[in-house]
Amino acid sequence: MRVLAALSGGVDSAVSAARIQAAGHEVVGVHMALMRHRAAIRQGSRGCCSIEDASDARRAADRLGIDFYVWDLSEEFEDLVVRDFLDTYAAGRTPNPCIRCNEFIKFQVLLRRAVALGFDAVATGHYARLEVAAPPWVGVHGPVEHSAPGGSGPRPGGVILRRAVDLAKDQSYVLAAAGPAALRRCLFPLGTAPSKAAVRAEAAALGLPVAAKPDSYDVCFVADGDTKRFLRARLGAQPGVIVDQSGTEVGQHDGAYQFTVGQRRGLRLSRPGADGRPRYVTSVDPAAGVVRVGPVEALDVSRFGLRGPVFLDAGAPAALAAGGTLGCDVQIRAHGAPLACEVSAAPGGSADALEVALVDSHRGVASGQTAVLYDGDRVICSGTIERTK
Repeated sequence: MRVLAALSGGVDSAVSAARIQAAGHEVVGVHMALMRHRAAIRQGSRGCCSIEDASDARRAADRLGIDFYVWDLSEEFEDLVVRDFLDTYAAGRTPNPCIRCNEFIKFQVLLRRAVALGFDAVATGHYARLEVAAPPWVGVHGPVEHSAPGGSGPRPGGVILRRAVDLAKDQSYVLAAAGPAALRRCLFPLGTAPSKAAVRAEAAALGLPVAAKPDSYDVCFVADGDTKRFLRARLGAQPGVIVDQSGTEVGQHDGAYQFTVGQRRGLRLSRPGADGRPRYVTSVDPAAGVVRVGPVEALDVSRFGLRGPVFLDAGAPAALAAGGTLGCDVQIRAHGAPLACEVSAAPGGSADALEVALVDSHRGVASGQTAVLYDGDRVICSGTIERTK
């Protein structure tokens, strides 16, 4: 089997490529150049996709003895990820650029190029388990084991995405939006890894130069971690007011896009609350330039809408459209705790939009966030939150 290994320059993707190579498959490494201005070296463990990362990816490929290429996807990244990030904040919602990058860059643009060049699959360093019935390469290059099966097997031709063995590193949340068609051509060799420490030890044993490299975090295209400054530079000043629940002005701002629901710090309020308690952002209205704040209990959400669901469970849409309900868990942050819920089709009976009712209310649920539904460790679907209540 011919596999294109996406090498980010980190330890996870390097070990992923090594595992595929050790299984006897032909592996070619590629690093995605996503940033238009790549001269800056990333600061500590912030960001990724820098020149330093491209060099580290090349060194890992050299150690494995595989061909290596750099693909410039900066134009696609700017159009599909950065622009969406700015537009979502400008609309008063909370974006998740990592999910957007996985969905559109890694598992659309990259995968499409890989297939066009004759590769059977793309391998990444994500932590998740994937079970595929009759993957595209079966009968051509033979089947490949790329995750440990568990529980019920996939339906014929189907895809099951499960949480990683190491729950602390699980990335099924950010992979769910890729959808079944893309996931059928993906390999996630680290899904069965017991821990990140074990992956680093494996890298060291293989002599990979990135074995001790720190993980990257924060938004990759905001290398210094100052998201507000990045937004101001790209969106400009948009003065407005901050009001409390009664509508009384308690502060001013130079851009409503700088605030997210649940935010407490950096509000710079001109007067304290009558009860002296901290106040939090409860809503953002960029069109009116108004940011509303209130007590922490005002953040409690018991229901929300889920638009654009991408299903990995083939039976769920029909069951929901027929008026059924689904008891499951929902996760609303990359490493958030699963929340018990009941899911039904939105009014009108179509599974194209869902209603999620939480068993226990939860704080800080914001429009624009991604929600992923789980049946135990198995992903049911992914969608975008709207209409919180």
